[in-house]
Amino acid sequence: MSALMNRGNLFDDLFRDIAPGFYVRPLHGDPMPTPGQIKVDVKESANAYTVVAEVPGVSKDDIHIALDGNVVSLSAEVKQQDAQTRDEKLLRSERYFGSVSRSFQLPQDINQSEAKARFDNGVLTLTLPKKMSSGTRRLSID
Repeated sequence: MSALMNRGNLFDDLFRDIAPGFYVRPLHGDPMPTPGQIKVDVKESANAYTVVAEVPGVSKDDIHIALDGNVVSLSAEVKQQDAQTRDEKLLRSERYFGSVSRSFQLPQDINQSEAKARFDNGVLTLTLPKKMSSGTRRLSID
């Protein structure tokens, strides 16, 4: 699947070479991220999972985390705007609005009451303690 060529890039390159004045790039250059662009690293220790996710250009108020058993769902509202000063005349403005989300399943249930999230410089770090099972219980027969 990864060996397939992306037609959009092929035609964009063709038009850029033939008529460079016709093809106009966004002013701020960052396209809206796709769900595959939320890169995550998941690490496991004896007592917890640590999830590190890259969510650049998003404020922490626009990030939503849902935990359901052993399923972790991340979603973010993306809002990118160009800034303009008072003395400038606006010739072109491009804005990206949308949402991205990603869900994945962990091998063991999560203790939701002790889960923690931290967001710093576009990196979301989740500390998800494992739900400790009480082990097997032997039933006595009456």
